[in-house]
Amino acid sequence: MRRSSLALIALVLFVIFGCRGKAPDGPAPNSGESWSVTSWGERYEVFAETEPLVAGRSATCNAHVTVLEGFAPLRAGSVTVVLRGSGPDLVFRQVGPKREGIFPVKLEPTTEGTFEMFFQIDGAAGDEELAGGRVRVGTAASPGGVDGDRGVTGGANAMSFLKEQQWRTIFATAPVTQGTLGESVSGPARVIPPAGGEVTLTATFDSTVAPSPWPYTGLVVAKGNTMLRLLPRIGGRSLPDLQADATSLGAEVEAAQRRVERLTELLRVEATSVAELERARATLAGLEARLRSAREGVEAAGGRFGASPGASVVAPWTGRVAEVSVSPGQTISAGAPLVRLVKASPVWIILALRPDDAARVKGRPSGLLIRRPGSPESIQFGPKDLRIISQSPEVNVRTASIDLIVEIDRSVSDLPIGTGVEAELLLPGERRGIVVPASALVDDSGVVVAYVQIEGESFARKEVHVLARQGEQVLIEGLTPGERLVTLGGGAVRRSALLSSGAPEGHVH
Repeated sequence: MRRSSLALIALVLFVIFGCRGKAPDGPAPNSGESWSVTSWGERYEVFAETEPLVAGRSATCNAHVTVLEGFAPLRAGSVTVVLRGSGPDLVFRQVGPKREGIFPVKLEPTTEGTFEMFFQIDGAAGDEELAGGRVRVGTAASPGGVDGDRGVTGGANAMSFLKEQQWRTIFATAPVTQGTLGESVSGPARVIPPAGGEVTLTATFDSTVAPSPWPYTGLVVAKGNTMLRLLPRIGGRSLPDLQADATSLGAEVEAAQRRVERLTELLRVEATSVAELERARATLAGLEARLRSAREGVEAAGGRFGASPGASVVAPWTGRVAEVSVSPGQTISAGAPLVRLVKASPVWIILALRPDDAARVKGRPSGLLIRRPGSPESIQFGPKDLRIISQSPEVNVRTASIDLIVEIDRSVSDLPIGTGVEAELLLPGERRGIVVPASALVDDSGVVVAYVQIEGESFARKEVHVLARQGEQVLIEGLTPGERLVTLGGGAVRRSALLSSGAPEGHVH
């Protein structure tokens, strides 16, 4: 335990000092405090930690550059810091990072004064200039830094999440904006075949299932195609058994007839006895009687089912085999289930709605969103793909919900029969407000929160209230347009804050 604790402390110290340390070849730190600014562009984010600015002295600006697409550190390129004032621009450039994403730019301002600071990034994502705000270059007695109010600060509630941590996890940020979210109702749903779109074919007589042809689950069959053949059973015996008996008896009758003829010739020359001939004739008569009976059974079966022995089980309409209930050669009774067939499309869903939500469903819906279990993304259907079939006239006493049946113009390949889903029916009308991705919300011990980025490595926790959800978009209260929202990785920020505070992490939802 002591070794692991020491290793953890060493790692934390390495990350902190590795991120906040100055460039290795820089001069001794100036008096005063270091300062930082954060700038966001379309392609990059720059978090610059800078030593105090003094005219005539060198200061290091450690620019942490993040490529916003993929939220990865900038691994190659250059960072140029430009100070624009009343005179010529002061330009300082660093080619290549000291470490991945960190560019130590040497600033050597020659005159005092107030300047507008800009970062010019040249990297794989393209070139971009980002405004860094107003800064002041001072004197040794009064070192300079950020000039004026830099905006929102986290105060005592700010939590740290270093760039090295951000770059090593799934992480992203985006500005908070206003948007619109359509009206909708949602609830659990189940995919079923349409009315008349499922049939179980059964045996119409006692029979044996022929081994060919043979269906299988998922087989696509056209209307009228033969799926199985049934061989009839007469007196508990199948037609093949009767045919085999008739063939065997026919051979025995022929042999008995030849024996009677031979014994008749032998009797003429007194080479056998009358008794032997009579026994042979009696055997032949018995075999002929049995053969007539067997042939009558075969003829009865053939007369009942046509020239081709047996009966075909055909598909009543085009569909797919959902279940096969018998095995080749199995003996079955009349009424036994054989094959279950479902229509391939369309499909229905039964959507369970709260009674107040069901009352809002009027007219044609604007669309439908379906989320399958375990899938983070929704499947969206437009209004042309949907049709409301019916709404239950009563509340289900077990679920306290009203069932709504919706037809979807899709195949069972897209939505398998029996699938349980979360369905959201989109209705006419919109609501305006703060719309954020659902991935930005974190369940913090039962409280829904989001995390906003105050500056590069500083974050604040905000409690939010969910007003509505549509697919992966959520309408909320509790955020302000212009704030920088953590859209991916909020859970990692929370865990980092818990670990740094020494609080037990608990169960992360």
